[in-house]
Amino acid sequence: MLQSGKTLLAEATNFSRESLHVHLGLAVMLLVVIFFKKPLSDWRPLLAVAFVSVAGEIWDVVDTFSHGGTPVWNPSWRAIANTLFWPAVLFGLARFTGYLKR
Repeated sequence: MLQSGKTLLAEATNFSRESLHVHLGLAVMLLVVIFFKKPLSDWRPLLAVAFVSVAGEIWDVVDTFSHGGTPVWNPSWRAIANTLFWPAVLFGLARFTGYLKR
């Protein structure tokens, strides 16, 4: 079910699945910042992105097992890295430089 949803979303937006991970990571981070009124320099928005990314990959592994397959781990690690990259850059800029100060 999750795989078909990802495929449908990728086709509807004309994005690759990898770019969907990037957009999802940024969306989760910004939603946490907005709804919980946390600064980008706080570790909790980045933790939320990591949690969502890892949960999605665990769901993929469970889905693969439920269909009798064997999960391939390299794409899962790459997906987690893709999801976390830009949120981590924003976090680093906000935390350690003056570029993203309020």
